[in-house]
Amino acid sequence: MTPLEIGYTAIAGLIVLIYLGMPIGIAMLGVSFFGVSMIRNDSVALRMLGAAGNDSLREYLYAVVPLFVLMGLLVTVSNVGKDTFDVFQKLLRRVTAGLGIATVFANAVFASITGISIASATVFSRVAVPEMTRHGYTKKFATGVVAGSSVLGMMIPPSLLMIVYAVLAEQSVGRMFLAGVGPGLLLAVVFSVTILLLALRRKDFVYERTTDMATFEDFPVSRLIVKSVPILALMLVVLGGLYGGFLNPTEAGAAGAAGALVIALMRRALPKRTLWNLMVETGQITVSVLFLILAATFFSRMLALSGVPRELASVLVDGSIGPYGFLLIYLALIVALGCLIDSISIMLIVLPIALPVAEAAGFDLIWFGVLTVVAVEMGLLTPPFGLSVYTIKSAIDDGTLSVGDIFRGAFPFVLAMVVAMAILIAFPAISIWLARL
Repeated sequence: MTPLEIGYTAIAGLIVLIYLGMPIGIAMLGVSFFGVSMIRNDSVALRMLGAAGNDSLREYLYAVVPLFVLMGLLVTVSNVGKDTFDVFQKLLRRVTAGLGIATVFANAVFASITGISIASATVFSRVAVPEMTRHGYTKKFATGVVAGSSVLGMMIPPSLLMIVYAVLAEQSVGRMFLAGVGPGLLLAVVFSVTILLLALRRKDFVYERTTDMATFEDFPVSRLIVKSVPILALMLVVLGGLYGGFLNPTEAGAAGAAGALVIALMRRALPKRTLWNLMVETGQITVSVLFLILAATFFSRMLALSGVPRELASVLVDGSIGPYGFLLIYLALIVALGCLIDSISIMLIVLPIALPVAEAAGFDLIWFGVLTVVAVEMGLLTPPFGLSVYTIKSAIDDGTLSVGDIFRGAFPFVLAMVVAMAILIAFPAISIWLARL
């Protein structure tokens, strides 16, 4: 077999192993070792595996992963998400479908201090959904809003997916964070417009009964300020330090984790057992992410050795479909994979193949990364996998609410993401203007 044939065989083998249920990291390591052994020999494969582990995991940058994960978990247990929702509920109470729009913007702010979509889905399914149904919104719409807006957690910085992409594409994590600001705000605006259109055109989809505005919890401006202080303080420390150039991403993660710890301690949300459980969960998430990055690094080196990316670049970019034809096929493939496997795994499988092609096509890799994250996040809302949907279902535990209802409620937001992606493709400056300053 030629190296090219071995490379394609390894990709096919990886797909089969994943379909059979093998953990993705182990499957990637296995097919990569097999591919290098076939192209060279076992000793070269062992040395390349060691080099991949050494090169991919010794970076100081990787300290950002546990820090942002810990910050997100601490913020979640401190009821900062509920306070954020209360603030936007107060500010948008007179707007049509105001609770839905409040959920979107509260999720956007919460995303800026957590970076994990599943955390947003868990928090707001318990905070926003009961409040929305109490005020006459259908459960389908309420859970759809939470599912749709939860994807902002992986777009608005800090974002775990942005970190993973930056590592695989050898781009600056700080620049990737900056690149997520414009698209994140665009998604929030598009989601809000979608909610307004649904409220005006499909009232039966949105409302179960007429909303009684007088039943909203009212509280004075002083309490509004008190609820806003922790959120604004964390945003100032993390985003202000990052965008102001005072902190690099790892330092910003450390400052944010320390700030979140202070808030949790002040609110007495951290009994000893809870703190220990958060530390263990942080370690588990970090190890799983770093193991997958190690596997993806080895996989990408095996593919480079086989010549598959170079061959695909010449066929796709120089062929009849052209660069933008490749881009559309790539995004469609990402969305399709999102129906089956989780977000990080999609990126680790596809990017080693796609990045050389995108570079040969002349695409800005930061812009390409933003489109990748948007497409990957669509997979959180599409059946049968739809991780955000299942997270909401498990968090609410309502026998009258089916998974199908949540998927139907989230469908308008999938269409909204398609519109947002088209805008980002047509106007790349939305993604790159801040990152390239």
